[in-house]
Amino acid sequence: MYAFPRIEIPPKAVEYAKSKNMAPDAFYCFQLLEKTGICVVPGSGFKQQPGTHHLRTTILPPIDQMKDMVERFRTFHMAFLREWK
Repeated sequence: MYAFPRIEIPPKAVEYAKSKNMAPDAFYCFQLLEKTGICVVPGSGFKQQPGTHHLRTTILPPIDQMKDMVERFRTFHMAFLREWK
């Protein structure tokens, strides 16, 4: 199953990503991969609307691993928001 959730990226993270010549959602996706092992694709590769940020995920873990994966994603996102607020 594919999902394209919209994500809010704090302005400091947006500016940092741009300073590294990266799309903000790509920066977010690379951070997610490095810190959790969860691999998603930046939505900017799918012509998202200007000023918005998305990612694409393919949900493949076995049902018994889904709860752990969702919790790791949530924990990462909350920490990312705190770090870049």
